[in-house]
Amino acid sequence: MKRIKIEGGHILSGEVAISGAKNSAVALIPASILSDGIVRISNIPNISDIDALNEILNYLGAKVSRENDYMEIDASKIENKEIPENISKKLRASYYFMSALLGKYRKVEMYFPGGCSIGARPIDQTLKAFEILGAKVIENNNKFTITAEKLIGGNIYLDMPSVGATINAMLVAVKAEGTTMIENAAKEPEIVSVATFLNNMGAKITGAGTSSITIQGVQKLNGCFTEVIPDRIEAGTYLLAGALIGENLMITNMIPKHIEALTNKLKEMGYPLMIGSDFITISKIDHKKPVHIKTLGYPGFATDLQQPITVLLTQCDGESVLEETIYENRFQNVEHLNHMGANIQIKDRCIYIKGVTPLIGTEVEATDLRAGACMVLAALIANGTTTITSIEHVLRGYENIIEKLESVGAKIELEEI
Repeated sequence: MKRIKIEGGHILSGEVAISGAKNSAVALIPASILSDGIVRISNIPNISDIDALNEILNYLGAKVSRENDYMEIDASKIENKEIPENISKKLRASYYFMSALLGKYRKVEMYFPGGCSIGARPIDQTLKAFEILGAKVIENNNKFTITAEKLIGGNIYLDMPSVGATINAMLVAVKAEGTTMIENAAKEPEIVSVATFLNNMGAKITGAGTSSITIQGVQKLNGCFTEVIPDRIEAGTYLLAGALIGENLMITNMIPKHIEALTNKLKEMGYPLMIGSDFITISKIDHKKPVHIKTLGYPGFATDLQQPITVLLTQCDGESVLEETIYENRFQNVEHLNHMGANIQIKDRCIYIKGVTPLIGTEVEATDLRAGACMVLAALIANGTTTITSIEHVLRGYENIIEKLESVGAKIELEEI
């Protein structure tokens, strides 16, 4: 078990370089097993979710070489065997192996994926896509056995633009016979990243990044090289840190367009931002206007930044409203923010945040990945020292967060308990 202690009130100044995107890397790695050659991926973040995926690759018999931010994967001779629950439950993204193995071998056996407890996260849209393409799905005691005599292209309409379902549908469709159309597809940059990766292997995918994706199935996928895109959620989190207690804090190695929904809200609050081609510089301001935020699929406001921005809303002059439309249980951070002195009320899928409220250091818990990021941000501005337990959630998704914050002036310490 690990925890961190943060002494609040220290100005953050300097540069924070953004790592490769967690949500991209965790899809690219399972997708690599579709290749009949060697796949090379750079800019892989050093986070525990990658370790969990690496464990599954090794379990299946893939040859994996990993050094710094670089991975080389040869899955040409893997064994398609049941993926047990003790490794599938370590992260939500394990279910990308479900679609990759189904696409490659027409059969997969594995248990329901894990991940943060942020509400119902069903995989019904993924399973619907499998069935449309010709697969038979059997579930027994949380174990899925999915088989297909033949995978045939079809028209898939997603009930909601789910990132996971869109990626899973693509991973199966690239090896199906004929043409597949995915309608109401997710538009996130991670979708484009996976489609580009598959196309580099020899897939024929068009429309990624729009609501309509077309896939022409192919028989063989080759080895290739790809680079993980910068992590837009990490970039947004550090940008919020700068908004809270920064002095010319520069966030580098990022794609500003990927977080325009956030930067637009910061401008609405009154922040002057210096935005370049691959960086944003921000400083704290004294008076911030309250705002109304509604989470939506990309290019709307990201649900993964909903919990982190809540800290900033406690420092706005007046009442802000935040509406969560993606997950129904993504307000677990509120109890701990209120424990630190915030004034936040939950009503249905909305929270109402009254500011300005000073925050006081105390002991809080990182209940999930993005709630943990929220608590880190709160601790940076709190009066006194904050202890955050269950910090493993944060280490799952933020590479070298301790070192990055220390490098720009934070007083932060990681402890084993």
